[in-house]
Amino acid sequence: MPLGSFIDAFQSHFFIVVVSVGLAAATVIPLGVWARNRPVASTLILGFDNLISTIPSVALYGLLMPVLAIWNVGIGTVPAVIALFLYSQLPMLRNTLVGLRNIDPSVVDSAIGMGMTERQILFKIRLPLAMPMIMAGLRTSAVMGTGVASIAAYIGAGGFGTYIIRGIAASDRQTILIGAFGASAMAIGIDFLLGGVQKILEGRIGKR
Repeated sequence: MPLGSFIDAFQSHFFIVVVSVGLAAATVIPLGVWARNRPVASTLILGFDNLISTIPSVALYGLLMPVLAIWNVGIGTVPAVIALFLYSQLPMLRNTLVGLRNIDPSVVDSAIGMGMTERQILFKIRLPLAMPMIMAGLRTSAVMGTGVASIAAYIGAGGFGTYIIRGIAASDRQTILIGAFGASAMAIGIDFLLGGVQKILEGRIGKR
């Protein structure tokens, strides 16, 4: 396979993962912060995300295609990003809620006794303590999303899944391995990168 083709697949795959998981993080983590003390709301949101997670990825792509076809974006990158955005939500939301709810109450009580406002407690106590759990959810979503993004090749979104599809069609193991290796290497690389970001954040929090 030409190197240019591999680079194009890398760029398409990386774009889908970064945009979808990034949008999910920007949406779901604040939503989890808001819903942490709202049992009914958090149950409904988790129920929706659990439902989405039970839908096979190919089926979800198939459901999105006719809807998005109204705006002439039924195939390609747009449905791939939307589907992966939906799939990425559950680990981040669940970890955000668990991380924020499992903080030692005595720590919060001490902060209240020091006269800290609820906003100060959220940003200086709750979120820093819950950050490792939140980052674990983000890393899980990113790794999982990298694998799911391979299936997006079936709807013309490109990525490493293109190699897998071509390899299966031609019974070419080498081509299949190129696609599988590319997706796996990207997942490991993204997880390693996010792990580095987590260590930096933890180091800054520890110095405060």
